[in-house]
Amino acid sequence: MSENTESLRRKMASAGDLQSVVRTMKALAASSIGQYEKSVQALSEYYRTVELGLAVCFREIQSTTPDPARKPHADTGAIGAIVFGSDQGLVGQFNEVVADYAIKAIHALGTKSGKLQVWAVGERVHSHLAEAGLPIAGLFAVPTSVAAIIPLVGKIQIASESRRGTDDTARVFVFHNRPQAGGQYEPFSQRLLPLDSEWQRGLADIKWPVKTAPQVLAGAAPTLISLVREYLFISLFRACAESLASENASRLSAMERAEKNIGELLEQLHGTFNQLRQSGIDEELFDVISGFEAMS
Repeated sequence: MSENTESLRRKMASAGDLQSVVRTMKALAASSIGQYEKSVQALSEYYRTVELGLAVCFREIQSTTPDPARKPHADTGAIGAIVFGSDQGLVGQFNEVVADYAIKAIHALGTKSGKLQVWAVGERVHSHLAEAGLPIAGLFAVPTSVAAIIPLVGKIQIASESRRGTDDTARVFVFHNRPQAGGQYEPFSQRLLPLDSEWQRGLADIKWPVKTAPQVLAGAAPTLISLVREYLFISLFRACAESLASENASRLSAMERAEKNIGELLEQLHGTFNQLRQSGIDEELFDVISGFEAMS
């Protein structure tokens, strides 16, 4: 009995220590989700400002040229894909989900391997993409805070622009998980480049929020270039922030499941321990009573 109860004590102590670790990681994941969600919300206002600026530029260009919109490109040029994943564990199927989604989408594009370049953000998603035979052009570390997203986006822009060069037909896609209600997430993709005519017309139709019409002082073309760069920056920043929010949501969900399982295990261990202890007490009492009766 002594060996069994001691073994149960060790198991309960280990489970209690693990429960403390899980609770700590759960609290960290919950706090991390908040900062990334706040960054996405704050970015939406800035994105709206950039969107209004693009609308003004496109309207001014339309007023000076008969057909300013680009003609649709044939989807035969090079393709660049940016896939956001995770560097850490305890995230469930987070990397597998986004990697499988990106692989299927890239294969559906039907591009030749020589015209395809893939950039992976996170070692775990990188391994999944490499195992699928996709040509990996670069690997980036996953940022651990909101402040670290900006340098990452700059590196991605430099790498993708250097590969894209002067090919106006090159297409650039971004793949990432984005958060959903209830702590869930789903894979999502967005085409960043080229900026086609339909996209330009949609922005040109946006109405200015006040009656006074704005003017582009430095000229529409230079301002447009700057705003397009900001648009691409915001798109990549938001993709990274949403991916990180989804990653921490997945970790939070995993920690909640682990905490529930550990609680059930501890309850079972305590029940077994109490049963063994009660059985030992009953046996000792039975021995005392038997001895007393024998002496009597």
